[in-house]
Parts: sequence; C-alpha cells; structure tokens
Amino acid sequence: MSAGPEEIIREEVRAMKAYSVAQADGLVKLDAMENPYGLPPALQREIAEAVSRVAINRYPDPVAPALVRRLRETMGIRPEHDVLLGNGSDEIIHIIVQSVARRGAAVLAPRPSFVMFGVYAALAGMEHVGVLLRPDFSLDTNAVLDAMERHKPPVVFIAYPNNPSGNLFDEASIARIIEAAPGLVVIDEAYHAFARKTFMTRLAEFPNLIVMRTLSKLGLAGIRLGYAVGRPEWIREFDKVRSPYNVNSLTHAVAERILAHHDVLEAQARSIVEERRRLDSGLRGLTRVTVFPSDANFILVRVPDAARVFEGMRRRGVLVKNLDTGMPLLAGCVRLTIGTPEENRRCLAAFAESLAEC
Repeated sequence: MSAGPEEIIREEVRAMKAYSVAQADGLVKLDAMENPYGLPPALQREIAEAVSRVAINRYPDPVAPALVRRLRETMGIRPEHDVLLGNGSDEIIHIIVQSVARRGAAVLAPRPSFVMFGVYAALAGMEHVGVLLRPDFSLDTNAVLDAMERHKPPVVFIAYPNNPSGNLFDEASIARIIEAAPGLVVIDEAYHAFARKTFMTRLAEFPNLIVMRTLSKLGLAGIRLGYAVGRPEWIREFDKVRSPYNVNSLTHAVAERILAHHDVLEAQARSIVEERRRLDSGLRGLTRVTVFPSDANFILVRVPDAARVFEGMRRRGVLVKNLDTGMPLLAGCVRLTIGTPEENRRCLAAFAESLAEC
C-alpha cells in the first residue's frame, strides 16, 4: 500500500496552513491593501493595444529590457545596480531565502511583520527568528542587534513601512542594523508610494543591502510584479535561483505601459494618503479605540473585541482584516485598507456601528 501525505509530506509543511483569501463578493473590499482606483479609459485602451501585440506563443524574455529600462527611469535606479524581477515581491523573498538556505541557519525579521518572511523560511527548512517590536510597534534596535549576534542570520528582512503596523522604523536604527549584519539585509519597501522614504538612495553606501519593492500596492496587484535592486554580485546569484520565465509577457507589456504614465499612479497615491488622513481623523474621534500612526495605505486599530468588530463590519458590507489571531502585540487589532472617499465613509460608519455593539 502506498504511503499517504502524513508519511510523505514534510512535517513543517503539514504543520502550516495554506494562505487563504477571504471572499469579498458584494462587499467593500478593504482587507488586502489594494489601490481602490481603476485606470483612466485612455490608458486602458493603450494597455489593450500593447497586450494585443504580445507574442503569447513565445516564452517571455527574462531580461525584459523595456520594462527594466522603464523601472530604472521611473524609480530612480542607478546604472551600477542590477534589477531582479519577480512574480510579486513574494517570489523575490522566496528566491532570496532559497539562495541562502542552510540547515540550522536563520531568517531574522521584526515581529510582527510580513508573514511571508516566516513562511519561506519554514519552507526552506530554516529557523525564523522574530524579534518582538516595542508595544508602540517601534523597532527595538538593541534586541535586533543582540539577536543577530546570537543567530548570525544570512539574511535579515525589514519592512519599511512595516506591515501590519504601518509605521516607518527609525532610519538611523536601520542603518545600524545593516552595518552590523553578518549577511544580507533586505529592505521591503512595498508601501514606498505612500511613505516617500527609501533606502534606494543608500545602496552605494551599504554593500550588503538589497531594496525590494512591488507594484501591487501602487495599483497593479493583478499583474503580480515585484523587483529587487542591489549590487550586481548579489543579483547575479539570485538570478540562478529564479524560475525560468517567471514573469509573463503580458505583465511585461502592461507594467511598461502603465509606468510610462507613472503620474497617474502618483496622483492616485496622493489621493490615498489624503484619504488616510481623513479616515485616521474619523477613527480618532471614536472612544475605546487606539489608532496607530501609519505611513502606508492602511491603518491598524485596536478595539475591545476585534472579532465582533470584524463580523459587524462584514454584516454591514465592509470587509477588513481581523489580526487578533494570537500574534504578539496584535491582540484586539483590525487593519483597515484605505479605499475611495465613499468606501472610507462606509468603512467608518460600519466601524462605529460595530464598535458600539462591543
């Protein structure tokens, strides 16, 4: 008799849960940090024309010269640094972790932070060392330095701003960590469009620094494009781990055309930041609520009963993220993605009504 999955599948995989996506049919979807705005009709037509010319019978060019050139121009990537493309920043994380994976080695990151840092560490058979943030979600720099000294991690991930707390860590503290790190430090700038702070301009200063971004939060979540920037000697090694043809030709074409109109995305990001200010102000006007400052496109809020607020908002047609799942520092927390003005109005109303039921 053949063996079943309990005998064949690795123990650490069987212990994991698959990444789940909540169904949002008929709801205002404010649970996944997506840009709520569509593209102008003229740009939609331009994209359709570009897509119609893609030779989908051929494999994509993994070098993607037109797209990389556009990324360099738009994102200020200097010529001495190389670019690695990924199917979202998730794949970039996976590639980097696989590149450094050794049995007994550790991936280090602040905690709580982006969940996939730990997921990919586990899949690679590595330890995930999560260094607890302070109660206000600020970085405990000395704790990170001590953990690096103990565990000697080949890679440290730092989200800037952090997810799910939304705050920017102190820049000087991050620089200390990069200087002291025994290996690579990856700064995840997924929310750069809203924070306007970056380590991209400091790549020349730190030989062990990689800056990673995604276009998902900027408004292109559906085409799954992430990228990492760093010194050629790092990118060259990561490229060996990258799956062949990992970013498809349609993504190449769509991203290049949209980035040619980066001003559209910039305007949308400014609108989101302004709406974030409005929603933040409205939330702070409520009682029994702790609102954490955010530099991203979402706001983290602590309430008396996160489950009841989450369910109450869903009943009222608004889907947010319940983060009260046992993670340290996130007790009673829900995360609200910034939507359009009307979506945010509905969000605040549903939040206040659900809070009143607690």
